[in-house]
Amino acid sequence: MPKSPSRTAVSVGGTADDVEAAFYEALQRGDIEALMACWADDDEMFCVHPGGPRLVGPGAIRAAFEQMFGNGAIHATPARVRKVESLASAVHNVLERIEVLTSEGPRHAYVLATNVYHKTAQGWRMVAHHASPGAAHAPDEANDPPQTLH
Repeated sequence: MPKSPSRTAVSVGGTADDVEAAFYEALQRGDIEALMACWADDDEMFCVHPGGPRLVGPGAIRAAFEQMFGNGAIHATPARVRKVESLASAVHNVLERIEVLTSEGPRHAYVLATNVYHKTAQGWRMVAHHASPGAAHAPDEANDPPQTLH
């Protein structure tokens, strides 16, 4: 079976940014195989969805995303990324814009997520995704601090 573009993005030599892009592409397509290809092969990796329990290990994470994909793809678009990176790890804090289709048309909500990546023998992989409820409307950009860390 040929590899999808998102799997190419997470091949050895890719960056944490490539894995993050592939993760959100997989969410938007509802593609569990591409989504799980973004994760490290590590029994201690974890995921927390807004208001949900801590899911530990690939089996629990896969089951949760499969259940979510049962309702369709997840239209989450990352924005306002803040990064702390080193040679072998990267932490990205993102504002996810979630589009939900309702009988009145599309509605948007916002989720704050932290994605943690480690450089593994297979290349960069996600080891943690922790999402928290955000605002029902777009946060005020004027109150967003600058990206430069001192």
